[in-house]
Amino acid sequence: MSRKKLKIIDSATLYCVSGVRRNCNNRLLKLALFCSILFLFSSAMVSHADIYKYIDSKGVLHFTNMPTSSGYEIYIKEKPDINESPEKTSDFIVSSEYDEFIKQACETHGIDVSLVKAMIKVESDFNNWAISKKGAKGLMQIMPDNYKKLKIENPFNPWENIMGGTKYMKMMMERFNGKLPLALAAYNAGPTVVDRFNSIPPYSETENYVKKVMEYYNLLNNIR
Repeated sequence: MSRKKLKIIDSATLYCVSGVRRNCNNRLLKLALFCSILFLFSSAMVSHADIYKYIDSKGVLHFTNMPTSSGYEIYIKEKPDINESPEKTSDFIVSSEYDEFIKQACETHGIDVSLVKAMIKVESDFNNWAISKKGAKGLMQIMPDNYKKLKIENPFNPWENIMGGTKYMKMMMERFNGKLPLALAAYNAGPTVVDRFNSIPPYSETENYVKKVMEYYNLLNNIR
């Protein structure tokens, strides 16, 4: 059993084990793999990072919390704490990594910059490689069914994702006559569900989503 040493960007070190697919029944291999994942997961928890996996052409299984290409697949999803107070996580407000993209998308589609920034915070915590359990991808967590109508070819491309997500939010705002809570609920749960209930659906995920986005949105507006 050969091993390769992989340097993780956040300084965590992980040993990648060869022959994963051939020797998955080997107890020692399983133990080594488990310890490696546990070590990286513990490190990632400190920085609220997701964990991705990738098997290269030699059969070596890699894990990282900083994927360098779209070839990595999500292994453990670390979502932002939906119950955490915005005041405790307001460091995203001063982040300018995607500000220019957000500004251009909002000017194009007539959406408030603060709203889109709040949505990205809750959707992906500004992780452009984020993938949900349901398959939503990228900064604004776009579902594959919407790629075509939103003109998205690569959901992990920040510009395409922000432009597409902002366009979709504009569509929801128009569909629900500018009622922001309903538009946000539709963005999260789907417009047909909101139509059926004629209100925010009684789903804890959607209710928490709307509440959290509104909290961040108000926080951003108060400091502008």
